[in-house]
Amino acid sequence: MKTLITRTVALFIILVFLSSCCRESREPLKIAITKEKPAKYIANYSNWLKRYDPGVILINMYPLGIDSALKVLKTCDGLLVTGGEDVYPGLYGKAFDTVRCGTIDRYRDSLEISLINKAIADKLPVFGICRGLQIINIDLGGTLYVDIPSDFDTTVTHRQEDWRHCFHPVVPEKGTRLYSLTGSKPGNVASNHHQGIEKVGMDLTVSARSYDSLPEAIEWTDFNNRGFLMAVQWHPERMDTLDAYSKPLAEEFLEEAEIFQKEKR
Repeated sequence: MKTLITRTVALFIILVFLSSCCRESREPLKIAITKEKPAKYIANYSNWLKRYDPGVILINMYPLGIDSALKVLKTCDGLLVTGGEDVYPGLYGKAFDTVRCGTIDRYRDSLEISLINKAIADKLPVFGICRGLQIINIDLGGTLYVDIPSDFDTTVTHRQEDWRHCFHPVVPEKGTRLYSLTGSKPGNVASNHHQGIEKVGMDLTVSARSYDSLPEAIEWTDFNNRGFLMAVQWHPERMDTLDAYSKPLAEEFLEEAEIFQKEKR
């Protein structure tokens, strides 16, 4: 009996050692972030990914300029398109409605569209958060409601002054990849926005909705022969470490980045 226990323990130690060696032999993943907050603030997006892969290297693309950012993207294993300002409505045929937008950053719009297009062309894994979902949808031919309270009849609170407490439920759509990651139960997500998807972009499907039917997540209708692409309207980086609508999304994105890294060698 003691011999059996000793062998079992020894086998376990060997397996742990081999697993550790495999992780260490892999090069650190490099993820491009379209815009991260300056160092004096909390780097929420970087910290979100580092929860699940402490060795991941995050590169803030915003300060680089578009040409340099595109060159750096070639060295990366994934692209994270982050939250922030409103997207210029002229990009989806509503330039006349700029007055109802908040802050607009035309340089950021151009930077992110260039990075998204390059990432899709190269089959680089892409994940979008909040504004990231919106500009991915726009880039693929979709449109937005410029102001949800004015344009979309709803009792769901999508934005409030205290964003730290702006949570509402979302329901995953059966048959989508998001559904398989999060399970069948609705989730209460940190989602604070006054704009949202009106028309869904080409080759995209809605993978989660709020109770008023507003799209809250998108992904490829068909992932075959395409790189990974998923985006959510909520902020998983502001949610609990183990939340079903945060942790599995980061892990899936990082896993896809690792697959991409192996295949490009």
